[in-house]
Amino acid sequence: MSNTAADDGIPTRLLEGKRSAMFVCWLLGMGSLLAWNTMLTVGDYYYQVFPNYHPSRVLTLVYQPFAVGTIAILAYNESGLNTRRRNIAGYVLFFLSTLGCILLDLGTSGKGGVGPYVGLCILVGCFGLADALVQGGMCGDLAFMLPEFLQSFFAGLAASGALTSGLRLVTKAIFDKTHDGLRKGALLFLAISTAIEFLCIFLYAFYFPKLPIVKYFRSKAASEGSKTVTADLAAVGINQVENGAKLNDRLTLKQLLRQNWDYFLDLYLIYVLTLSIFPGFLYENTGAHTLGTWYSVVLIAMYNVLDLIGRYTPLIKCLNLESRKGLMIAILARVLFVPAFYFTAKYADEGWMILLTSILGFTNGHLTVCVLTAAPKGYKGPEQNALGNLLVLFLLGGIFSGVCLDWLWLIGHGSF
Repeated sequence: MSNTAADDGIPTRLLEGKRSAMFVCWLLGMGSLLAWNTMLTVGDYYYQVFPNYHPSRVLTLVYQPFAVGTIAILAYNESGLNTRRRNIAGYVLFFLSTLGCILLDLGTSGKGGVGPYVGLCILVGCFGLADALVQGGMCGDLAFMLPEFLQSFFAGLAASGALTSGLRLVTKAIFDKTHDGLRKGALLFLAISTAIEFLCIFLYAFYFPKLPIVKYFRSKAASEGSKTVTADLAAVGINQVENGAKLNDRLTLKQLLRQNWDYFLDLYLIYVLTLSIFPGFLYENTGAHTLGTWYSVVLIAMYNVLDLIGRYTPLIKCLNLESRKGLMIAILARVLFVPAFYFTAKYADEGWMILLTSILGFTNGHLTVCVLTAAPKGYKGPEQNALGNLLVLFLLGGIFSGVCLDWLWLIGHGSF
């Protein structure tokens, strides 16, 4: 019997650790967005504390320039970066910023005002910086490994939203009738998020690099000329790998952009559309309904749960959309969500809005994974790392543009 797997030339013995690596990728994905999803999910609390400052829109708008600006710099310089230091720094910053949100709330006794709001905005800016460090670094790192690792990482991103939404429904039910219930629920969320971020620091620094299949792919990338994995290999005792390629033999960023422009545009358009609706429109533009204060919480929960489900459906081969033209058509068709949400909010009841929000979440998750797992194929390790960073750059750029467009829903509402 051959000692090598049929697919990708991976030794069979290494595939035994594949599931463990996928689970760790899932946890690391959850940790890279859990803190921010916590902020979005407890938006009803921040609307109570800062009722005149449009927190869901303003905090998202603060977050994005830090994320996009940082990932643009990192993507341009990715070939010489220490990925290990970059990712650990990102998770540490997530941990400290989430802890800072708890301390800020405790220090101000949950009171509003300009000072605490500015402090909250500063911490949210730190979230954006950490997001660029981790999401770009991890996506670049996993791009030269198995597509399933990328899928698991991005499923973990969605799982953070589903987890926070589920917990939000539970804590709202528990604390809804108690004194200061919203604040208690928000602090519980932030405490859970802080603990998970702390766990991610140790998972990435000490456990993930030691997995045999991870060492295999990093050694392979190093042999192809990648310098970004050197510190991770050194951390597990692999100090030198025979270099079979030179960095100047790799494609330039300009060449990668030209060859994969449609994938980059796909991700940009997915998130422009999604973030022009979620979460600002769902909090502020759906009107008053019989569900009362539960309405926005239910909408956010349904979006997050279906987004998570959508990130697993590409694992079913017949549902995995790989055609470049097919992906573009499906993504462009999502523009129909804009009039659909407008007329549903104006004329339809809660059930239709919940259904529409669910479809928005499902298509977002499904198409994101289809694009991300299709794009990094056919390249060597250094190029796949660069491509992973560029994909995240366009993803975050789409989010930033969508957040800006989200403000257009307020025109004519006298809310500026």
